[in-house]
Amino acid sequence: MKSKRDVLVDTALRLFYTQGFNATGIDKILAESGVAKMTMYKHFKSKDELILAALMRRDEQFRDWLTAEMQKASTNPRDQLLAMFDALEEWFHGRAFKGMGFSGCAFINASSEFAKLDHPAHQIAAEHKRCVLEHIADLCTKAGASDPRQLAEQLALLKEGAIVTAQVRGMPESAQIAKTMAAALLDAALPA
Repeated sequence: MKSKRDVLVDTALRLFYTQGFNATGIDKILAESGVAKMTMYKHFKSKDELILAALMRRDEQFRDWLTAEMQKASTNPRDQLLAMFDALEEWFHGRAFKGMGFSGCAFINASSEFAKLDHPAHQIAAEHKRCVLEHIADLCTKAGASDPRQLAEQLALLKEGAIVTAQVRGMPESAQIAKTMAAALLDAALPA
């Protein structure tokens, strides 16, 4: 059984993700979670603290999911990198996170709503993107890329572009378009 704190964080994450951070009020979170206001304030001093907890939960949830999907596909680092785009397509179709659907990237959304670089929510978003980039760079190194950091940055840009295109243009097929481009990058950057 989930703790009341976990129920609050999970409910807040779903609502922030689907309706926006600023647009989602505490009363809606409390009503949907069934948690009393007094209990919420026992765990979180403010809505801002709850936002940060929700973003940290999403970071863990998303990175665990993406890594697992990439590892399920293959033990070969090149194939894992390409599998990232297949995983994204599943997410874009709303099949990755039960009850969450696809409302873009929570971290892109957060960095947009909290645009100042020094805002804690923006910093969590930037750290999430850095951690994903590090995982991609690690796989690029294992695949034998001569410049793994450069290749990782290119693949991460394709990933981010696919996410934004899927959200803004309603184009889930952007994942496969990005995968085709990623394959060409990998062919050029990796030993034969």
